[in-house]
Amino acid sequence: MNRLKRNTLYLYAESARIKIKDLANTLKKTPQRMKYALKVLETEGLVYDPYSIIDYSYFGLILFRVYFKGAYISEKDKLEIIQKLKENEYVVAIYEITGEFDLVIEIEAPNPSRFNKVIKNIIDLTPTLSHYKVILNLVSHLFPRVYLTKEEDLWSYVSPQIIIGGDRSIQTFNEKELTIINNLFLNPKLRITKLAKQVDLNIKTTKTVLKNLQKKNIIRGFKYLINMNKLEVHGFRLFLKLHNLTKEREQELINYLIQTKEIVQAHKTVGDWDLEVDIESLEQTRARELTIELRERFKDLIETFNMMSIYQYYKKTYLPKYIFNKEQKEAPG
Repeated sequence: MNRLKRNTLYLYAESARIKIKDLANTLKKTPQRMKYALKVLETEGLVYDPYSIIDYSYFGLILFRVYFKGAYISEKDKLEIIQKLKENEYVVAIYEITGEFDLVIEIEAPNPSRFNKVIKNIIDLTPTLSHYKVILNLVSHLFPRVYLTKEEDLWSYVSPQIIIGGDRSIQTFNEKELTIINNLFLNPKLRITKLAKQVDLNIKTTKTVLKNLQKKNIIRGFKYLINMNKLEVHGFRLFLKLHNLTKEREQELINYLIQTKEIVQAHKTVGDWDLEVDIESLEQTRARELTIELRERFKDLIETFNMMSIYQYYKKTYLPKYIFNKEQKEAPG
């Protein structure tokens, strides 16, 4: 992949709503050249399924991550299962991994009782998903894929960290805000003029409402999924069981994660492990090197660890569809 394509991929994947004019100015190319470059990324399937990063915790939702074992045998079975899961209004993410588990979904629900009903309904529809492990997600740290570009001066164009989840005060949204959130949930790339028309507001009011939602850290960004297989990106998830954790050492660990360009996500969890760290690299051996470095630097914190490969994402969102269904929407609690 040439330099321009790599830089374009990085900026576009991390800022799905970036304007062609801004992209052209940043990369010092003509808008026509950039328009063609973006078309190539999309037609080659290197980027797909743009999504809005919306902090679900402000809606009073809890994120549960479910790891399935022996979910399917054939490719046909897998595709049928994934399609059923995509139709579930509580499922916000679906991806395939290799190792002890083979399929992962993320479910957002207002409380554990509702989650329990959702997972039971899923198993009733697909009995092969009866062997699973549930992890409660506390907070997620999202980092940009800076490993995609060698131009360090481009790193500053993307926020170095986005924090989702955690202890947030539940917000009450008015109709205008919910309508804008819904439209950007359905189409993250919707331009302001079309968004204003969709929500029946003038452009100035639409911009103001959107900026307020971003200022309140409710809407955090817009990204694309990347085709890791076509790009030959090697993805891994590191599972860490921690002990002897102090506030100071925890911050040192987070700082290490921020500064390591191949680390793209870190999730604090409750369950069989305490931290999930997602690694993506263009070099297959890099994950092993990082694991060794992490264990050596934080040997006083890491009690046990495990690692699995991330194969492919089939869905990625940050809010469940049921939130926008007025007939099913309910107060959190």
